[in-house]
This record gives sequence, structure tokens and C-alpha cells, in this order.
Amino acid sequence: MPPLQGTPGSVYLSWRDPVAAALNQNNRAHMSEQSSDAKDLSRRRFLQNTAAGLAAASAVGFGVGKAQAAETSSGVNGRIPELAPQWKKLDLAEILSRPAAFVSISQNNSLYEPWGAQGSEKHRERTSLPATIKVVKAAREAKNFRSFSWIGYEVFRESYPQSVFDKVQYETWVEGLNFSPEKKRADNELVDELKALVQPGDLQFNELALQSSFIGTQLPLELSRKRIEVVVLTGIHLDWCVEGNARAARDNGYLPFVIGDACDCQKPEDEPAALRRINNFFAPVISSDTFVSLLLKGTDSRKA
Repeated sequence: MPPLQGTPGSVYLSWRDPVAAALNQNNRAHMSEQSSDAKDLSRRRFLQNTAAGLAAASAVGFGVGKAQAAETSSGVNGRIPELAPQWKKLDLAEILSRPAAFVSISQNNSLYEPWGAQGSEKHRERTSLPATIKVVKAAREAKNFRSFSWIGYEVFRESYPQSVFDKVQYETWVEGLNFSPEKKRADNELVDELKALVQPGDLQFNELALQSSFIGTQLPLELSRKRIEVVVLTGIHLDWCVEGNARAARDNGYLPFVIGDACDCQKPEDEPAALRRINNFFAPVISSDTFVSLLLKGTDSRKA
């Protein structure tokens, strides 16, 4: 979904990190910088270094193995963070072998095609589309994936329920765009490469709330009726709808995984911070390659 104007990124970044608070005494030099921008940059650098140090001191988690260990030092494309210490205590392969759902968020023409309302973000030139295809194909082969949802996010929201805040925000998103009704419909359609992967029984619907698919849609009933435990998320935008749905999944008792290279922010430079935040607080962030490896390991364990 589109973080075009008035995005909640600053709200997410304002969450106080308990690690930083606990170690504040050791980082006064960082916090003494003159401007607020310099302070924020210093704090983020400290948190990145601290997280790396904590992760390096921890053993690699059960079920992750060498594939994840190889990613952690540099990340896939320099983005995927090392697993937070709490996730290393878990057998992620076993967890991913439980009843699971795949959820794609806002992977539509609007973001991938140059003529789309958000086409200037150039997501087709980035990693989310091929990584998502890899994840879907692996999940189809895994017998425990009981649900596949393809969730759109319309940028043209004239007919949506809206507060006064929503109204001005939605209007700002599309200022200057002259789309016909036909082009608006095409803008919100699933991108062709993913449309080719849709099968009978999959759900296709639009997110109706600002950043959560758990409000006003059939998703909660789908997950409940199919006794889902694990929710695997891909999509756009990482720091809005993907993060929002990861948070909502946790609060609703599910075990979310975010596939880091199958998600994009509006701006690539925002992705490392978003991935670290999600990984530290809400859900394990793994690459599409690690996801495939964990599924295979979980399958082999069930056969043993």
C-alpha cells in the first residue's frame, strides 16, 4: 500500500527500544550530537551494532542452520537482518511445518507496472516479485499450507469507509492522477506473474482498513476455520501493510514470518531499518531461500 503522504513510518520509528534504554549509559557520546537528525542516526547506528553483537554472541537457532548463518553477516542484498536472539531459541523448521497460510499484500499492477499509480517506485526492478514466486511455489509443494490469500490495496478509495483523516489522506494519494474507471480497476489487479500462480480455492480480496487485513475482511474467518497457526507474509509496502499485518497476526495469536526479500518499502533505503524493527519485535525475518530450506527440513523431519 502507498506510503505517499502522511505515512505512519515516523510512528513506528518512535517505539522506544528497551536495549537502547538499558545501555543508554554507554552511549552518551552518540546521544550528545547537536541536531535531532544526528541523534536519530546515531541511535540507529548503535542499535544496529548492538543487535549484531548480541546475535553474534548467540548460537544459531534450531532449524535455521548454515543457510541463515551465511545470510546474517551481510544479508541478502545487504538487507536481511540476523535473527533476533528470541527467534534463535525456536525450531523454525518445525514451526513452519505447522498448519500455515500464505498471504500476499498489495502486489498489484499499481506498484509493478510503469503505468501504475505507484509505478515510479519501480518495484519490478527490485527483489519482491521473484522472491514471492519462489515462496509461493515452495508453499504449494508443502502439504501444510492450507490457505493462500492475495490481498489487494486500492489507492483509489473514493467509495471506502473513511474518517476525516482517511478522506484527506486518500485524496492526497491520487492528486494529479487522471485514471479512467477501467484503468483504476487494472491498477489494482494482481500483477501478471502472480496472477498465473492463483489456484481455485485461493482468496482474492482488498484490504479495507488503513493497514490491516484483519479488519473488515474474510481473512480472520479463513484462518480460524482452517486452524491456521503460521502466517507467511510477502508484499508491499514493508513498513506499512506488511508490518501492520505482522503486528496484527501476532496480536491475534498467530505466528507470522516476514520474507524479507519478498517485501519492499517505497524507498529501498528505508528497508534495513524496517526489517530490523520487525525482526526485533514482531516476527522472524528470513529470506526466500531460507524459507525454502526450512520447509524442506521440516518435511524431512516429518518423514523421519
